[in-house]
Amino acid sequence: MKAIPVALLLLVLVAAASSFKHLAEAADGGAVPDGVCDGKCRSRCSLKKAGRCMGLCMMCCGKCQGCVPSGPYASKDECPCYRDMKSPKNQRPKCP
Repeated sequence: MKAIPVALLLLVLVAAASSFKHLAEAADGGAVPDGVCDGKCRSRCSLKKAGRCMGLCMMCCGKCQGCVPSGPYASKDECPCYRDMKSPKNQRPKCP
């Protein structure tokens, strides 16, 4: 009978450790799942030259935890992080 409480305790500890790992990733900005930024940036850059727009959009999307305005004409106000990112030299908007 003592084996059941010990096994239950180990199960609870493993579940708690997994939860803390996910919370830590979310607090650090965590990684955006594969394909999320690609699809959003393809939509955002659909009317522009793909190379430069996609590169900048993918970088901004990764730093903003997957937040990208919803289309080529969508307001950047949908994603404040995306909107507020500036280039280091001339303080122009970095994200397309």
